[in-house]
Amino acid sequence: MIVEEIMSKDITTLKTTATIQDAIEIMNKNRIRHIPVVDDEMHILGIVTNRDIRDASPSIFHADEHKEDFLKPVTEIMTTNVITAHRLDFVAEVSAIFYEHNIGCLPITEEDKLVGIITETDILHTLVELMGAHQPSSQIDVLVENITGKLADIAYIFKERKVNITSVLVYPYNDDPNYKVLTFRVQTMDPRGIIEAIEKEGYKVLWPNIPGIGL
Repeated sequence: MIVEEIMSKDITTLKTTATIQDAIEIMNKNRIRHIPVVDDEMHILGIVTNRDIRDASPSIFHADEHKEDFLKPVTEIMTTNVITAHRLDFVAEVSAIFYEHNIGCLPITEEDKLVGIITETDILHTLVELMGAHQPSSQIDVLVENITGKLADIAYIFKERKVNITSVLVYPYNDDPNYKVLTFRVQTMDPRGIIEAIEKEGYKVLWPNIPGIGL
């Protein structure tokens, strides 16, 4: 999946002449937390977030003081070293950027011009959809040796039982390089039959732990 498939193209922006108060009102009206600051050619000059505004705002104990600060331009609080991505980048690669830099949004550019934006919420929604967790299904975690062919072997068991696999994740098992965990999301609300079939083949099902199966 590429960024273009999940990015928002209807982008709210600010010019450098906008004030901090303008940014607050636009965020509240549109229920957003990030606004790119651009020039007339849509080149990104910076970005303003709700965190920037919160840091620039007086505390609740001095809310009536220094109100003139909100009339200052957004250029005084915006972040100028903006990390961007391209619309043809892979979502997995972009997700790593969110993780590494602990950011809440990522402007998308093409030929140095703003064409879209994605947020951490977009990434989360995409992850849920890719995993199939938003649909009626069951999760089955299987412990396997970290050798070639184990994913295919387990998948064949599902095929024999005519159980459709929605998604598969692979991750290490307790930092033990000799094993890994295969997490299957499958289209069945009663996984007992397939769990029993998996364990009859000598594999250990870590989740769900259903009493009476595998004993």
